[in-house]
Amino acid sequence: MKINLLCTAKPCDGLFYYSYEYTQYLNMSGIKTDMIIVTHPSFDSQDYINSINLKYTSFKNVIFNDFNNTENTLVMGRSMLTLPFISRKLYTEDQLLILHLLFKDKVIAVYSENHKIEYQNALKYFDTKQVIDLCDYDVYPTGKGKHFEKKIFFDIHKPIIEDYKFEYLFNGTNKEYYNAAKSLINKYESHGIIIYNIKNCDSALNNITVPVKNLLGMFNKYIYTKNITDPAPRLIQECKYYNKEIIFEASNRGAEVYKNRLIEKPNVECIINEL
Repeated sequence: MKINLLCTAKPCDGLFYYSYEYTQYLNMSGIKTDMIIVTHPSFDSQDYINSINLKYTSFKNVIFNDFNNTENTLVMGRSMLTLPFISRKLYTEDQLLILHLLFKDKVIAVYSENHKIEYQNALKYFDTKQVIDLCDYDVYPTGKGKHFEKKIFFDIHKPIIEDYKFEYLFNGTNKEYYNAAKSLINKYESHGIIIYNIKNCDSALNNITVPVKNLLGMFNKYIYTKNITDPAPRLIQECKYYNKEIIFEASNRGAEVYKNRLIEKPNVECIINEL
């Protein structure tokens, strides 16, 4: 039994980290799993390698822009289909061929509700024959599929070192998040804002380009600003694990669920059962 765990996310997105962790956990559970990374048009394979090496104790079971078999494809969120469909003109022909081959038969997908119309169009574009849904019903009560909760596999994380550079951390990895951080800076002057690149960022602010070595050791308090659906907010669980205070300047159902959810190891039973 083999699985391709396909990831089309950017190299520091939450779905990228979840994908790597579940790849390792499935392998440790006896299920041969390759993490297939089809690199985002704005990044290359070295960006992904750097991100893994900064966060985890080892780098393994990763294939870039290629695959060994097409038996089963798992994606940790529906957006792994939707985003490459939306940006398909930016991908190479080889990348699109790989995506078509891996998405054409059976796909196990973790349910989400972003890009509802685009997701259905992506399934038609990739001509996907069967989708098996897994769903976190605490976040999506009206979703579908077998119940599944994303968990962080902390066992493979590098230990953090408390080396404070600023008091407060903001997530500014897209325009909406960044503007939310800017609107609150006067309240939290000793701050860092994690970003993907410096373009269109305010140079007067403390912008921190990811990936960052020892990110969880650089701050004391995380300022949560997302008022849109956040299906699996990793930083909330990471802050709980490392005893970092979280200040909620906004909230949503996913944030409330993960704020109250226990820290537990991944459970892959339903994935294995669906195979």
